[in-house]
Amino acid sequence: MLTLSNREQYGTLLDSATLHGHDDDTVLTFIGTTHAPQTISRQLFKQRSADYAQTLANAGITPSDVVIIAHESILESMFVFWGALCLGAIPSMFPTLTEKLDPAVYQQQLANLIRTSGARAIITHNDFASTFEPYTDCPIIRETVSTGVAVVTPTSPSASDIAFLQHSSGTTGLQKGVALSHEAVLNQLASYSEAIDLQPDDVIVSWLPLYHDMGLIAGFLLPLVQGIPLVLMSPFDWVAHPALLLQTLHDYRGTLCWLPNFAYNHMARRIRKRDIGDLSLAHVRAFINCSEPVQAKSHALFAERFSKHGIRPNQLAVSYAMAENTFAVTQTAIGDVPTVDSIDANILQSQQQAVATTDGMLYVSCGKPIAHTQVRVLDSDGNELGARLVGELVIKSDCMLTGYHNRHDLQAFTDDGWYFTGDMGYMSNGEVYIVGRKKDLIINAGKNVYPQDIEAIVNTITGVHAGRCVVFGVHDERDGTELIAVLVERAIGSEVDDKDIKRAIRRVIAQQTTVSAQYVDIVPGGWLVKTSSGKIARDANRDKWLQSRST
Repeated sequence: MLTLSNREQYGTLLDSATLHGHDDDTVLTFIGTTHAPQTISRQLFKQRSADYAQTLANAGITPSDVVIIAHESILESMFVFWGALCLGAIPSMFPTLTEKLDPAVYQQQLANLIRTSGARAIITHNDFASTFEPYTDCPIIRETVSTGVAVVTPTSPSASDIAFLQHSSGTTGLQKGVALSHEAVLNQLASYSEAIDLQPDDVIVSWLPLYHDMGLIAGFLLPLVQGIPLVLMSPFDWVAHPALLLQTLHDYRGTLCWLPNFAYNHMARRIRKRDIGDLSLAHVRAFINCSEPVQAKSHALFAERFSKHGIRPNQLAVSYAMAENTFAVTQTAIGDVPTVDSIDANILQSQQQAVATTDGMLYVSCGKPIAHTQVRVLDSDGNELGARLVGELVIKSDCMLTGYHNRHDLQAFTDDGWYFTGDMGYMSNGEVYIVGRKKDLIINAGKNVYPQDIEAIVNTITGVHAGRCVVFGVHDERDGTELIAVLVERAIGSEVDDKDIKRAIRRVIAQQTTVSAQYVDIVPGGWLVKTSSGKIARDANRDKWLQSRST
């Protein structure tokens, strides 16, 4: 296994355990609700990856070319990704079109991504290929055409070469290509494996999508590089049948599982007793909460709901992660109950200081920085703050991005190598706590939602006064995530009924984004608060709206 002590023995991801060892060993198992479990051996994984490497080579793909993977098959996506690595190309996962997305909007977003990334090919399945053709001149590869003995000779990239791109997810598409080198990814995997005390007999179980950094790293590259068994399922199968995850953990003796916060609430509220019988989860070493703000009540709800199945509070761990650091920045100690701070809300808001109180707002520790990663808290002038003082988190590590691919307008680092995360938080006893976001980003069920994107969509709807719309997040304790609220003023002289406007807003948001609006209100003309410069004041309108609902 790759460790901090033997890190120098690994030059690139191609030195991983997936490519070495007994061919009959199981690399991963793919399960689902409509098919029997599919077991992928090392030999089959290498062969299918080699087939795709040959297919890409036949299409003219050469080292350092960007290849977009937009395939509905999880297994095929993994084979393509690894095949591209073997060829020396730069793979990038992209979400596929779902029924919630408007096809035209999705295709336009894909076209934008192709243009900014300089992609040389899209690889997808036959039924999906035709949706791309009108929007790009980029070659579209529908299926593997090369099987059997591959003739492509694997490349020997350098450690500093870009291995792949992760894309930061926006509401309507993927925005920035985070370029990660082989060296950075291997550094992350070595440090993070130590942080979670990864063992040879661990089994990772995941439903996470591969276009998200948590799914790509924790639910794909970590187990494959380390030679740890991986059991995968479709995100769609999990959402529809949440008990499938717990049953799989039981059946395959899974020990590690990463989840966004909303998943704890989803399972605690959706899984019925008859769905899980007497299965045991006592053997799971850690459920690791990551990718959106952690809620203490979500952990408590999950632990209480499944206590009869062996769940204990010390199985619920936390990580703070971001694509720009490959994945994890921090991690709580496996086997320890994460610290929960009860903070005086008034002092926090007025003085930006985390002062403990017996009955305050609860903030869950994200743990300490992993090896070779530093975290600081800065005020608005760039001065480092002391313990329990709230400011912007900045990080510096050996697993950071090289830069944003083909986005020379975006500066990733300061001159001395620090990355400004945009997250607000504090540190106490060396542990990181997140309290909010510097910008107005909403995290809804693990998705990054940019309010201005939704506002742009809503402002085009008949009956809405263009420019008189505001979108913000509202934390929901029941679901353990942020819900989306939309406030609009009616267009002057509009004869469209209020109910029809609301229905149109919900429908268009659902069609053109990956989220839905839980609250849609039409407010009187002049109701929305603006800044002195004429811009809609998001925080002020959120506070005004919440106050109006409480009276």
